[in-house]
Amino acid sequence: MTERKFFYGILVSVTLLFVLYALVKNYMVDPGAAEFLSHKTGLKRELNLPVWLNVMYVHVGFACIAMASGLLNFSKRIFEKNRKLHRINGYIYFVSVLVVVVTSGYMAPYATGGKISSIGFNALNIVWPLMTITALIQIKKKRVISHRNWMIRSYAFCFTNMFIHLITSLFHLGFGLVYPTSYTLGIYGSFALLLVIPEVIIRTSQISKTPS
Repeated sequence: MTERKFFYGILVSVTLLFVLYALVKNYMVDPGAAEFLSHKTGLKRELNLPVWLNVMYVHVGFACIAMASGLLNFSKRIFEKNRKLHRINGYIYFVSVLVVVVTSGYMAPYATGGKISSIGFNALNIVWPLMTITALIQIKKKRVISHRNWMIRSYAFCFTNMFIHLITSLFHLGFGLVYPTSYTLGIYGSFALLLVIPEVIIRTSQISKTPS
């Protein structure tokens, strides 16, 4: 098994597990998001629960579609044997990212942790689509390697929620900080990591391809 296949296998496993967790948690175990909403105290504006929940369902659904479609398009086999599927799937990913960003924009003012958390989400909602649009522009210009690198940067943000909750749990359960503060640290911590990790992957890939 090549190094690339090994890491792709890990990515497939992590993605499928997280998608399954998100679908079961948000649509079956806690469809009313009671646990998550219990941390939203001191909101500056009234939350319309039915509307918020419907937006959340759309947000989660399209986030899972983005994760799945992005994963498929990193498959070397699909890219080499079915370029049309790769292209169509790429547009599915692009549309899914836009839907996730729009729905996140609606929910941002109600973010746990208040205004500072909302600012973090709004920053994410600007950076992610810009990266995705850049990837699209690059492939339109036939710059395949640049397109792939920007897609790596874009796809990393599909894991924003996962990293937010991991970091939040670290600070809340591990260091005993209050949940809202932990959640805010989770937002900015995940933002930083999701900017750094793709660059490490891209540079490592470039080094591995350089003849010794």
